[in-house]
Amino acid sequence: MARPACGFSAALLGALLLGTACLLRGAEAFEIALPHGSGITVHIRLASPALPVKACYIIMSRQHMTELLVKPGERRSFTFSCSNPEKHFVLKIEKSIDCMSGPCPFGEVPLQPTTAELPALNRTFIWDVRAHKRIGLELQFSAPRLRQIGPGEGCEDGVTHSISGRIDATEVRIGTFCSNGTVSRIKMQEGVKMALHLPWFHSRNISGFSIANRSSIKRLCIIESVFEGEGSATLMSANYPGGFPEDELMTWQFVVPAHLRASVSFLSFNVSNCERKEERVEYYIPGSTTNPEVFRLEDQQPGNMAGNFNLSLQGCDQDAQSPGILRLRFQVLVQRPQNESSKTYVVDLSQERAMSLTIEPRPVRHGRRFVPGCFVCLESRTCSTNVTLTAGSKHKISFLCDDLTRLWANVEKTLSCLDHRYCYSKSFNLQVPRDILQLPVQLHDFSWRLQVPKDRLSLLLVPGQKLQQHTRERACNTSFGYLVASTTPSQDLYFGSFCPGGSIEKIQVKQNSSVTLRTYAPSFQHEVSRQALTASFIPYFKEEGIFTVTPDIKSKVYLRTPNWDRGLPALSSVSWNISVPSNQVACLTFFKERSGVVCQSGRAFMIIQEQQSRAEEIFSLEEEVLPKPSFHRRNFWVNISNCSPMNGKQLDLLFWVTLTPRTADLAVIIGAAGGGALLLFALGLLICCVRKKKRVSKGPAVGIYNGNVNTQVPQMQKFQKRRKDNDSHVYAVIEDTMVYGHLLQDSGGSSIQPEVDTYRPFQGPVGDCPPSPPPMFFRTPTAKFTADEPAPRSSPEPESEPYTFSHPSKGEVGFRETDIPLVDTQGPVETEE
Repeated sequence: MARPACGFSAALLGALLLGTACLLRGAEAFEIALPHGSGITVHIRLASPALPVKACYIIMSRQHMTELLVKPGERRSFTFSCSNPEKHFVLKIEKSIDCMSGPCPFGEVPLQPTTAELPALNRTFIWDVRAHKRIGLELQFSAPRLRQIGPGEGCEDGVTHSISGRIDATEVRIGTFCSNGTVSRIKMQEGVKMALHLPWFHSRNISGFSIANRSSIKRLCIIESVFEGEGSATLMSANYPGGFPEDELMTWQFVVPAHLRASVSFLSFNVSNCERKEERVEYYIPGSTTNPEVFRLEDQQPGNMAGNFNLSLQGCDQDAQSPGILRLRFQVLVQRPQNESSKTYVVDLSQERAMSLTIEPRPVRHGRRFVPGCFVCLESRTCSTNVTLTAGSKHKISFLCDDLTRLWANVEKTLSCLDHRYCYSKSFNLQVPRDILQLPVQLHDFSWRLQVPKDRLSLLLVPGQKLQQHTRERACNTSFGYLVASTTPSQDLYFGSFCPGGSIEKIQVKQNSSVTLRTYAPSFQHEVSRQALTASFIPYFKEEGIFTVTPDIKSKVYLRTPNWDRGLPALSSVSWNISVPSNQVACLTFFKERSGVVCQSGRAFMIIQEQQSRAEEIFSLEEEVLPKPSFHRRNFWVNISNCSPMNGKQLDLLFWVTLTPRTADLAVIIGAAGGGALLLFALGLLICCVRKKKRVSKGPAVGIYNGNVNTQVPQMQKFQKRRKDNDSHVYAVIEDTMVYGHLLQDSGGSSIQPEVDTYRPFQGPVGDCPPSPPPMFFRTPTAKFTADEPAPRSSPEPESEPYTFSHPSKGEVGFRETDIPLVDTQGPVETEE
């Protein structure tokens, strides 16, 4: 128990010592003495006008004060009543320098009083230098040079420099600066006001600048920025973000080593309303034959400049009623020239009409370290971080960039045809021009906007190689792909992303669409020959899209509905035309058991229809469970039609198709062979019996009874002999040899039985039209029909006439199974009238 007690005592002793030190610090006495004629005043005041919760005062001659002013020739001794005066008070030291009545104290500017003579408060040293209008003053900053910051920004060490100038009696703020920058000198005319802000804990004891005399500069100010190597500098116009003074001139001088290149880019700017003159920027570039080079603020600024250059901002005479604001924030980037900077690329868009090419930076996050810029230069001088080349002209471009992978190109081209009579036989090859492929930057997107006559024609997209739809289960891993989307303003429909190497042969879209070729790897340049897509016009159809799919034998084909992330649009329909090879069986499988859609109005349906037999299955996607895996031997359709779904209950389905070879089971083959032998034996025995019976006795004709006909005797009704109102035509009297006539076939398979009317499903070819969905208001339970099971007919009316056999018989017909045809050589049952 001794050790914990000892530890507690040590902690308590440390706290007491710290408290004693704070009390001693709070009770420390300070003395400020200012010589006569120094022009220095010291002002201590509360940091906040409102008194703090825990009062802290300046104690001088036993008086408690919240403010202390020390003038030249005065001496003041004081203490603070609290231990942390830096949280309550600030200190301002201001020195006035009059260069109009006497000589200016040129040279290094000292801190007076020194930091050691002042209390540890947040301090602001201010030098207010007044000079004649024809006299230029220069502030020179020794290392480290200054870096300009914008509103709301701060300095890492808390040390800031605020510099202002004068225009007559008006003070103009030049800017706020931190250390570690490129600004080495600032020249001003008619005086300068320099403020150095030091935090209370900073022990700096020098001002860091000197004042020199210069001749008239005939402008507001000149800021010199020196680059010793690669780097960047961000600079702002005077009074930023406020308005630049009216009809003033401000200049920046940039010192750049000869082996480096400089580029200027405007980050933000505003122009005012001019009555006379014009706001502009002027460049003086050594070696240029057109100095000064004049640009508007809206123009692309020069780049790829070698050596020193000047940039000037010129204001105008503003409208007195609505002056507006002129302001500018720009960046100068200095870097080494690259090999690409000496190459010129020609992009010929003179034969294009509706096409634009944009080269811009790839979105990449950079750290705090210096990163050289990437510029695109037109005619090697007008450089910018992004450039847009328009159709109808031939462009010459070069690059000033250390790493061209930081840039990419995006192209947009519009292909339209508005006359449906002319468009019907027209097609477009969607391929990237060679002039774009030869550029040293990656092609990111090439978008074709396809426009068709509204409600007259639709589009057919046929790729050079079959496509695969990108899904989470089977992602595309190629160097490029296609993004297909509808561009109809009233509908946001994204069909999906597709890449070569799949099973989709064609994509049909109803209305205006966009096809975007997107590259994913630099290897696209080597695989560009695989890029081929043809767009043509086809007759108009009402579905949003139709996909023609021929599954691959070796792998699954994953397919999903459009707008996967947001759900299929309301009241839209999409179909898949899936082909099945003759020697294969297709298995259709859905990813989940239920669709999850909840309809606000209308109904959502799915139709699976075999194309040859017209066998059709209809499923309600809102109520029913999605079908289990189903097998299809013939080509079939999958149609999905949406309702107006409720928010959060969208329709999105994922399914896949696999192929397996058709194989015959050995047991089935053996059974079929044995069954065929038994059938032949029974057929021969039956023929012999029939012939023997005919030779013994010629019986009457035999009738066939249809058990599905009403056999009830009508109550006191007269038989109506109207064929259309009864089923008298169902029965026919035929020869007994015809009862088994279907068994009497020759060896070639031809039948000798007479022709009879039977229902046979359509076996001919089926067109490209998908199955029509049921009406949206259809609410009865869905039924499933097949080719072998036609839809049930309604039961006969109760007043239907009973049928009897046409030949007499001596027996009575009892209650028997009516589904089995009755064959009886005896006469029919006699009934009483």
